[in-house]
Amino acid sequence: MYFLDDYTGIFVRYDLKRERGEAKAVTVEDEALQQVIQCVVDGDTDNIGAVVRKALETKDPMEVINALVKGMNEVSRLWDEGVYYLPQAILSSDAMLEGIEICEEKMGKAMEKKGVIITHTAEGDIHDLGQKIVNALLRANGYEVIDLGKDVPVDDVVAAVKQYKPAMLTGTALMTTTMTAFERISKRLTREGINVPFVCGGGAVSEEYVTSFDLGIWGKDASQAPLMAADAVSGKDWRQMREKWNG
Repeated sequence: MYFLDDYTGIFVRYDLKRERGEAKAVTVEDEALQQVIQCVVDGDTDNIGAVVRKALETKDPMEVINALVKGMNEVSRLWDEGVYYLPQAILSSDAMLEGIEICEEKMGKAMEKKGVIITHTAEGDIHDLGQKIVNALLRANGYEVIDLGKDVPVDDVVAAVKQYKPAMLTGTALMTTTMTAFERISKRLTREGINVPFVCGGGAVSEEYVTSFDLGIWGKDASQAPLMAADAVSGKDWRQMREKWNG
């Protein structure tokens, strides 16, 4: 038996060198804004506050917000390419949101969001990994996310839709026994004349099932969520979205 004196490199994925500053995929001329972008790409929640405040000494808050969004756009690209996974996406999202909050304090008002999206994990289901990914990607793309959490009763989902009037509702489920809540939600909303696009996904959820009831649109992958939200905010109804994404 022997012991290592140097643990450098242990428990580090092969691609972390690319992620952690050795390659800058997004570059801008201004060094202060570059640091903001890099903090988001690195998911550096420890330093994002200081970096953003430093940038705000010479930059307009919206300039800094745009840099935060650029950083998160790069994170989305790395996610799409399979370089980043949930831990990186969430850390980067947290860094971006902290930076935006500081900028909003400087402006004295909240940044305008693209639209409201409600997310939840189905009643009886505690497997909310997919929902966390969807939340991170939606927030990264400028949407206000109303996160209802996991194991959310059908009644609570319907009540939230009535309260917040979202552009889109999403639901995730890992088990076939819990995904049936989606159809119950659809029937309740339809009965009350609410025609919000309802994107459903998760390990147990099939396109055949989701497209069997009104409002339902099957979400194959979490990365589709911001694009679907853009369609919903632009005014596409659930039938148009289903035809586009599941046609």
